[in-house]
Amino acid sequence: MLPGFGLSVGFTVFYLSLIVLVPLSAVFIKSAELSPAEFWSVVTAPRVMASYRLSFGASLLAAAINVVFGLLLAWSLVRYSFPGKRIVDALIDLPFALPTAVAGIALTAIYAGNGIVGQYLEPLGIKVAYTPVGVVVALIFIGVPFVVRTVQPVLEDLDVEFEEAAASLGATRWQTVRRVVLPMLAPALLTGFAMAFARAVGEYGSVIFIAGNMPMVSEITPLIIITKLEQYDYVGATAVAAVMLIVSFALLLIINGLQAWTARNNRSGR
Repeated sequence: MLPGFGLSVGFTVFYLSLIVLVPLSAVFIKSAELSPAEFWSVVTAPRVMASYRLSFGASLLAAAINVVFGLLLAWSLVRYSFPGKRIVDALIDLPFALPTAVAGIALTAIYAGNGIVGQYLEPLGIKVAYTPVGVVVALIFIGVPFVVRTVQPVLEDLDVEFEEAAASLGATRWQTVRRVVLPMLAPALLTGFAMAFARAVGEYGSVIFIAGNMPMVSEITPLIIITKLEQYDYVGATAVAAVMLIVSFALLLIINGLQAWTARNNRSGR
């Protein structure tokens, strides 16, 4: 056994329990004050169900879009040189540093009916602010750095000799990307997807300004929880939070399983 291994593991478990497990356990303990029928009634109320569909649906859609455009951004930053490259690289991290409320206000100002972009979209019948589309836009904004920063180092370490070998064997550029590059990037893309989804599903600050928060239309689940807390309905808030935790954990478990399966197939295929 490594020197200090027992002490390190003990400290790790204690710290993890204090920061993560105890607060999460408190959510389930508090929600257990409800009877099964009461719990089911709270978490399946029509308004709450509509918020689930918006929160999880928008988060999955935003994460999927970020996988595509995050890959393109990472590819451009790694494989090409162009004026302003360092500025673009720095701007990728802006959603990390920018307060989420500021991001929400800025996006609302841009996409509102009288905004810089919104004033041109609304005459075309495309309304972004105060709709579910605005929620997706906000979640894309806060999630794209996770994909870029996950894929970028893998691309930097990817040997171009594999692509050259494929080209020398007669593969087209698209065949090389599809059969050589993407399989190698798949674990990183899935990791970026999982991180972007996890961030999006619990996002609050950047969404409430652009969403409009209309019940049954553009109201996210975190806002439902905040509303219940403001009404001193702590048990109801923890019940909804418990459902979000369970569903989020199940989805992340599936994504991590796909990631492990993809990585294992890549190793066995080499």
